[in-house]
Amino acid sequence: MSETKNKIYIVDVTNRDGVQTSRLGLAKLQKTIINMMLDDMGITQSEVGFPTTKHEINYLNANLELVDRGVIKRTKFSGWVRALSKDVIQAIQNVPRLKFLNLSQSTSDQMIHGKYGDKMTKADILAQTIEAVETAKTYGVETIGVNAEDASRSSIDYLIEYAKECKKHGASRFRYCDTLGYEDPGTTYDRIYKIAKEAQIDMEMHFHNDLGMAVGCSVLGAKAAVDAGVDAYIDTAINGMGERAGNADLISCLLAVKKSAGFSGKYELDPNIDMSKAWKLAKYTSHAFGVPIPVNQPAVGANAFAHESGIHADGALKDRRNYELYDFEELGRGEPEIVETGRMITIGEYGGIKGFRNVYKNLELEFHDEDEARNILELARYANVHTQLPLTDSELKFIYYYPDIAAKIMTVTPYYEPKGELKKRLEHSSEMNSSSIV
Repeated sequence: MSETKNKIYIVDVTNRDGVQTSRLGLAKLQKTIINMMLDDMGITQSEVGFPTTKHEINYLNANLELVDRGVIKRTKFSGWVRALSKDVIQAIQNVPRLKFLNLSQSTSDQMIHGKYGDKMTKADILAQTIEAVETAKTYGVETIGVNAEDASRSSIDYLIEYAKECKKHGASRFRYCDTLGYEDPGTTYDRIYKIAKEAQIDMEMHFHNDLGMAVGCSVLGAKAAVDAGVDAYIDTAINGMGERAGNADLISCLLAVKKSAGFSGKYELDPNIDMSKAWKLAKYTSHAFGVPIPVNQPAVGANAFAHESGIHADGALKDRRNYELYDFEELGRGEPEIVETGRMITIGEYGGIKGFRNVYKNLELEFHDEDEARNILELARYANVHTQLPLTDSELKFIYYYPDIAAKIMTVTPYYEPKGELKKRLEHSSEMNSSSIV
């Protein structure tokens, strides 16, 4: 291992950035199952969502109840807000037990001028962020991260100043955001090292994959941070989900730190992480998003351990290390998958009690009376409406063991307060001719 005590940690952002994948998304129940699987895998932190967004409130509070009950034991939950004092206050009012916050603000000339015109200067941006940091500190937030959006196109001197000043006022982590996937690994190393060395603040790497370099930049950024004497945090998304071309893939980043020539035995990854849970997590996330895992995806793709060339097949059979860098068993792969081809009973929004009992019997779960069975059945029906997908074993078990949490997660009360022109239109709707919407 490296001589330094500093480590590399993982912040998975599937439930915050991954769900921003255009035309896709996750139901709150699916986000919850992913949080539980991340915890089972020992992932350091999950950025669970947006605490200022109304439809996230029940889901976020319910997931923190799972922490209170000891169901989530290892993974810390964080929320994302704009670096504005009012957003911090709103976040804590909505989700009082949230103790980890990332405060985000644009730092590049392109973003500042492109978003704010002549209304904001770099000095204004920094002052606004510091005010938000101080507010978070006042409200008892334990870990405060400051996010430099478009950091890769921002002045390095400004980023160093930004990191130093935010640290002085209570920030504990600096998130370097390659928002457009613009950077390359070499440049990343140089810039992250300079910021970390000057500011001596823990660094968080957030890279997008527009140029196909998100994983390379993430791990080189982590190396730079540790080399500069601070802890490193890599932002990842399961199966590389995310806006445009996606974020750095979770499993690829883990393997790069654990197995690659420049890292193996030299840099220490969070020791809580259990790679044997990778396959199950990747499969569930693929199902939840409705996006198949590419056949050539590292570690979890169908061809990751497949050999056809005569020379390769012969070599792999003689000694797996000839053509396999790591073992499929390390990832939780290797068990045969059994697919039913005869009668199948599933649970849906119109399912009945007998079929429902049969499904849970196959999961070796019993009901103590008819009331319990029918209550869980109703929740399972709602869950099917909620996800619009066949319920998985993990989801069915979650509903069985934590029915009150499941009910809260699936409860979304729409924001609806007619004002202004909308109120006028509704008041006069009876006088208006009906309009076709088809």
